[in-house]
Amino acid sequence: MLTEAIIKSLQIYGIAIVVSVIVAILIKVLVSVTAGLEKRKAAEEVPTGTVCPVGIGVPEEDVAALSAAIFAAIGPHRILRISESSHGWAIGGRAAQHSSHTPGHSPGRSNR
Repeated sequence: MLTEAIIKSLQIYGIAIVVSVIVAILIKVLVSVTAGLEKRKAAEEVPTGTVCPVGIGVPEEDVAALSAAIFAAIGPHRILRISESSHGWAIGGRAAQHSSHTPGHSPGRSNR
């Protein structure tokens, strides 16, 4: 009876070893296949070097730094325009922020 238990446990360990080796080989194959696809995909997506029009007063170093940061973060994208912004949106945003931070009763809030 003890020998049967030893033989059964060795069979279970053997099956576990075989399954582990098969899974390890499968993972290795999947990693190498996806790495090859990523290398091929990265080589195809390299930007061709087209330059966006730079607005007056915007240093070219800033454009280069922004383009590099965008490419590193989200991949190849085209920057359509870099120029001085109008201050109309900033004034509206500040007004909205200040009105939301004023003390007192505002709609949707309790009087606690």
